[in-house]
Formats: sequence, structure tokens, C-alpha cells
Amino acid sequence: MAVFLLCLPATVVAQSGSGMRFVYPPPESATDQRHTYYWELLEAALKSNRDKYGDFQLAAYPVAMTFPRAVSEVESGAGRVNIVARATNLDLESRMLPVPLPLDKGLLGYRLFLIMPPTQAQLDKVRTLDDLRQFSIGQASTWTDVKILGGNDFKVVIGENYEGLFQMLGARRFDLFSRGVNEIASEWQTHRDLVPGISIEKNFVVQYPLPRYFFVPRTPEGQAMAERITDGLKRLVASGEFERRYLAYKRLVLADVPLAGRKIFRLANSQLSSLAPPLNDKRWWDDLAPELSGSSNSAQRSGEK
Repeated sequence: MAVFLLCLPATVVAQSGSGMRFVYPPPESATDQRHTYYWELLEAALKSNRDKYGDFQLAAYPVAMTFPRAVSEVESGAGRVNIVARATNLDLESRMLPVPLPLDKGLLGYRLFLIMPPTQAQLDKVRTLDDLRQFSIGQASTWTDVKILGGNDFKVVIGENYEGLFQMLGARRFDLFSRGVNEIASEWQTHRDLVPGISIEKNFVVQYPLPRYFFVPRTPEGQAMAERITDGLKRLVASGEFERRYLAYKRLVLADVPLAGRKIFRLANSQLSSLAPPLNDKRWWDDLAPELSGSSNSAQRSGEK
């Protein structure tokens, strides 16, 4: 039976029970639900191969920490956190051991924008990628998107923490706050009263291949963790549970996100290593073709009649 110790002190987490131990960082704020799906997916993967690898402990570390701190903890091999789920880049892959299986089938790489009211009228005139490059984009300093956007000649304005970026947008410190299609609806709902006027831009999707992986320490223990996670995720794929979970997650996060008819700007990602599965492997990548064409909405309405 898996052990869940989400509110216990670190010393208790480290010493309790038996089996492989997985401790991940908590959300960055009380309203931050961006990673819930990934930890539920990890739990399912670990349960799927318990007959082979034995019991496990899965817990959130009870004290908040920044992303750089969490990475340092994992990198050390002896930290209070020993697993993170992050959008990959070359630096992270050199510092930690990646499990190179995209957890959300690349959804994070389909980017929409949170904006303030005057900006939409300006964006309505955009026709080309160069037109879009005239607008500044806000991102956190540690996010992989900073390197991708900068490498594609966008003007990036750096913020130091997640919640502060919403306030920076409201203060017009930058024009666009780039968010994954799987993040933007809940973030808009959470922050619309805190940042009056904040809205979701209507016309565009910016897309680049951006997988989110689990990362563990580059130690013998981390190698064992990576082996078990890889085995578990592949079992979920083979059984169909991975796809069922992903489709339920996608329906949830895209329910209030209008995608049909948007113009798509595709960017290169120089941070994508050869570890990534081939981009045409439908087990691990979603092209969102039905959603972008509007056929998924038509099918859903037809099914409701």
C-alpha cells in the first residue's frame, strides 16, 4: 500500500515505512494547481508495477521552495526533494537524470497569452511572426520558455516569481504573459479579480515542442527511480490508462479555452535534445488538430444531441 505523508515533517517522511521514496516540491502558491496531474500520473505509474518493484512512498515536501532550490535539492542527490516535473531543457538534462517521456504529450508547448485590455486591439493587426515579435513577453527567469523565445528573437521580460508575473502584467511591465493551453484558463479564473481587466488573447497560438519530464538525481538511487518510473509509464501506455488519463486531463484544462480558428505560429526549440521521442509518435505527442480545427467541438455537440 502506498504511503501518503503530504503534511508530515521531512524527518518523518524520510524515516517512515519501507519501499522506494519519492518526495516532490509543493505548489508555488495556494492557488497553484499546475502540477497536480503529474503527481497523480506518477502515483498511477508506481502502482502499476508494485508487483515488480515493491511498495513506495509518495509525498509532497511540506515546506514551500523555489524552483531553483528544488532543482538544487534533486541535483545534490541528498536533498529533501528527490523528484521534479519540469519542462525540459539542456541544462536540466545535464544536472539531473531525465525520464524522457512527455507527461502531457506536449500540451505545455501550445502557448496562449494573458493580456490587458488595450493590447487586444493592437494584436488584431498582427499578420506575421515578425509583427508578433514587436510585443514583449513576460516569463520567469528559470522557465525553459525564456531560452526558446529568446532564441526565436522575441523580447522577453524576466520576472523572479510566478505570482509576481501576474502583477507585472497588470502594471504593463510587458505586453503578453505566455501560458500553456493547459494552464491559462485556471490561471485567468484565479487572477481576474486580483488583476482587473486581465483576459485571454483571442487570435493566436504559438507552438513549439516542449515536453515535461520527471527528473531525479544522477545517483544509483535516482537511476533505480528512473527505471521504475519509465517501466510504470510504459505500462500505463500499453494498458491504455495513460491515454485515458491524458484525455480526461485535456478535456478538463481545455474546457474553457477557445482554440478553433486561431492562427498558429510555430517556433523551433533548440533546447529539445535527442532524448525526446520522435515528434510523430502519437503515444507521446498531441498535435491538437481536432481542437485547432474545431472538429472536436462539433463532435461533442453532435454527441450531446
